[in-house]
Amino acid sequence: MRRLMALLGMLCLLAACAHRAPAPAVALPPLRLAPAALGASLAVQQRLHFEFGAQQRDLDALLEVDAREVRLAVQALGQSGVRLQWDGRELQQQRAPWLPAAVRGERVLDDLQFALWPVEAVRSALPANWRVEDDGHERSLSREGTPWLVLTREAPDRLRLRNLAEGYALEIRTVGGEPPP
Repeated sequence: MRRLMALLGMLCLLAACAHRAPAPAVALPPLRLAPAALGASLAVQQRLHFEFGAQQRDLDALLEVDAREVRLAVQALGQSGVRLQWDGRELQQQRAPWLPAAVRGERVLDDLQFALWPVEAVRSALPANWRVEDDGHERSLSREGTPWLVLTREAPDRLRLRNLAEGYALEIRTVGGEPPP
């Protein structure tokens, strides 16, 4: 669960830093997994460090997940940047006017779910030409043998997500809350 919050926060940070992102090398498949597919409840506070080219940003995130809903709030310098709510059918988002258009709630949700949901849940949502592998330390999403999204579990409270398709990296540190079971 902690990883899920961290990943979602990282994605929001990445989007906020990407003022003019180039077209992605490949379109990553949407996951849109049910909140209950996480298999547990989660409430964590995270510190996000986003890297997009030469740009770097630090953000704070609050992530809550229960069987009915995923809720994420991301702040920068005390200002609310984005709030997301996902009930398994509809994604609702509230965005600050200063947030770049490149920040897409759908991508944030997908990154979060890729990082935190069980590998079998992720695998079940993928099109036939995509694969997810997870060895306990690293999870990768690939198409035709090329990895496009890579999650590394650097420590129990620290994850690193690299989106090779869109050219960003996100480090997620959990600073409050209980880790997932």
